[in-house]
Amino acid sequence: MDQSAAHYLGHRARLRDRFLDESGDSIPDYELLELILFSARPRGDVKPLAKRLLKTFGSFSKVMHADETSLRSVDEVGDATIATLKTVRIAAQRMLKAEIADMPVIQSWSALIDYCKLAMGNKKVEEFRVLFLNSRHALIADEVMHRGTINHTPVYPREVVKRALELSAAAVILLHNHPSGDPTPSKADIEVTQKIVEAAATVNITVHDHVIITEAGHYSFKSFGLI
Repeated sequence: MDQSAAHYLGHRARLRDRFLDESGDSIPDYELLELILFSARPRGDVKPLAKRLLKTFGSFSKVMHADETSLRSVDEVGDATIATLKTVRIAAQRMLKAEIADMPVIQSWSALIDYCKLAMGNKKVEEFRVLFLNSRHALIADEVMHRGTINHTPVYPREVVKRALELSAAAVILLHNHPSGDPTPSKADIEVTQKIVEAAATVNITVHDHVIITEAGHYSFKSFGLI
């Protein structure tokens, strides 16, 4: 075995051992990314690639949410790396979604926000989705109703209410993201929310909240007295 192969194999073993011995919370982002990349690239030193990805996208979260085209622009990133990163992201989303599905959503609010940030906080265009709940406030469905531009998503109250009736939902939670990073609602956001609340009320469907999601934070209409 040549010296370079021995070096990266020894580094991998040491990093795995340290990760298993520690809680994992203290491991730096580039080493966590290395561990993820081990399965995509079974040979060679992946530390340079991990650091290159973090430098290109700016954070671990943004690496995990980067789209395929952007990832392919990074040197040495191919199908295996892209598939591995996507697998981790989708797995995390499913774990969080399962957590909020197992209990009333309004009792697992923190997990709900974590799920929403992971699912849509890094989207480059606005996305409007609805969580449909039954009479016990358990999740029936999580559906993307519309996708828009970087700062606008067309939302039609009648479509939200129609879908709620189709699913026999008793309540809904409205969600959309702001790619700008500022979760403050626009005048249009406030107006369309009021229209959905009014339309839903005519068929006895409750709008629990409308939450605007960004990578760094969120804005709850209910918390600010807008619902």
